[in-house]
Amino acid sequence: NSLLKLRKGRKKSRWKIALPKQQNMMDSSFYLYNSLTRTTELFTPLVPGKAGMYVCGPTVYSNAHLGHARPAITFDLLYRYLLHLGYQVRYVRNITDVGHLEDEAEETGEDKIAKKARLEQLEPMEVVQKYMNTFHRNMADLNTLPPGIEPRASGHIIEQQVMIRRLMEKGYAYGINGSVYFDVVKYDRDFRYGILSGRNLEEMMSNSRQLEGQQEKRNPYDFALWKKAAPEHIMRWPSEWSEGFPGWHLECSAMSTKYLGEVFDIHGGGMDLQFPHHECEIAQSTAVLGHPTVRYWVHNNMITINGQKMARSLGNFITLDELFSGNHPLLTQAYSPMTIRFFILQAHYRSTLDFSNEALQAAGKGLEKLMKAVALLDKLKTSGSSSADISALEQKCSEAINDDLNSPVLIAQLFDGVRIINSVYDGSVTLTAEDLEKLRKLFYTYVFDILGLKNESSGTAQPELISGLVELAMQIRTNARNNKDWGTSDFIRNELARIGIVVKDRKDGFEWEIKRD
Repeated sequence: NSLLKLRKGRKKSRWKIALPKQQNMMDSSFYLYNSLTRTTELFTPLVPGKAGMYVCGPTVYSNAHLGHARPAITFDLLYRYLLHLGYQVRYVRNITDVGHLEDEAEETGEDKIAKKARLEQLEPMEVVQKYMNTFHRNMADLNTLPPGIEPRASGHIIEQQVMIRRLMEKGYAYGINGSVYFDVVKYDRDFRYGILSGRNLEEMMSNSRQLEGQQEKRNPYDFALWKKAAPEHIMRWPSEWSEGFPGWHLECSAMSTKYLGEVFDIHGGGMDLQFPHHECEIAQSTAVLGHPTVRYWVHNNMITINGQKMARSLGNFITLDELFSGNHPLLTQAYSPMTIRFFILQAHYRSTLDFSNEALQAAGKGLEKLMKAVALLDKLKTSGSSSADISALEQKCSEAINDDLNSPVLIAQLFDGVRIINSVYDGSVTLTAEDLEKLRKLFYTYVFDILGLKNESSGTAQPELISGLVELAMQIRTNARNNKDWGTSDFIRNELARIGIVVKDRKDGFEWEIKRD
């Protein structure tokens, strides 16, 4: 990437130790779409064997909704795959708990968290803790791995103030009336503003209008680094400029470089953050350091509802807790966390994904079919020869995930594997012991480790406990059948059916499954 090449000696990283040579597992052809260059590029980390990733996390002033699940699952998939490839990954995902104003584009209105604190009659940090707790619970429900570092904006006020001073010293920021703004025009003369979003500053300024309350800015597209707090503003910190609070964009520049270094591999977030948030990040960081900080910009697309982006600001969202309980007017039923995860993974992360009950129900059925096949893997019998090409299936799965995390194609390949599993089970296809072990490893690796799916129990009991109890009941039933005690045999089958466990007798034994509503 010629745009991101740095002069010799300018690269600085938080990673202390460079491995002399990457492991073979990491010699893969893993390609990622880079939003900055608008091309799919081979992923080559700055430091061999290590990968640094920063992802913009939530502003915690209300419950997480379906739209928040998409970046969480997208970057969990990327994190899991990098770990699978053998990288030591430093995954940083921030929590925004200050500075995010109601009108984020124009930087006007109340702080979102302060407003919620006023409405709920709580301290702002009570609001933060309350919704951060529910966010973490929802992320655990969705089986996303927690980041290695989860910094909060309010905990990095000093780092943000240091960055502001450096920007002022370099002439890219100016103070006025106790606030500090980034000089976009000067930056654009020296570098280029709009490199990520493809916008042209001259065109933007010619089409802009001066808004009331923004007269203190030199230019309409200058953005706040520090805002002087109004008397009624309760979230404020002392500084040499005023008692105030940092701008929303500044926090990510300060925290990403603090934990990942002046240059790092991946910065992720939703496509709606490309402008102005990520564009402003690039400008701030480049102006301070003299060079770009991010090598791969990765953005997931939006979840839509009736063709419109699902967002809290638009009031058209469904929270994750509502999805899990079914308690929302737009829902015809409850959907399990893994159904939500599978629904999101069925679409490529860069494509839009439209919500509907029909789509979620189809995802639930597909997930159930996949998990049934996985459960059959331990029941398959081997043969002296194979009539299915498992190596070809392995290759197709690898090609799919290496092609910019193409999860829908990967899932399609896994369903080809489901057909093989079912055919081996009914005896129409044979596998050697070696190929069966390869098939097991393939499914366990992709379904559980990389896609992050898991078996869900219909009740509170552990799946292993349910399985053990049913197997015990079935052993008693088998003994009864062998003794021609048909009454006991039928009684056990009927009682199991009554509690939702369906028993199917086969010539060579039996099988059972939990009935799904």
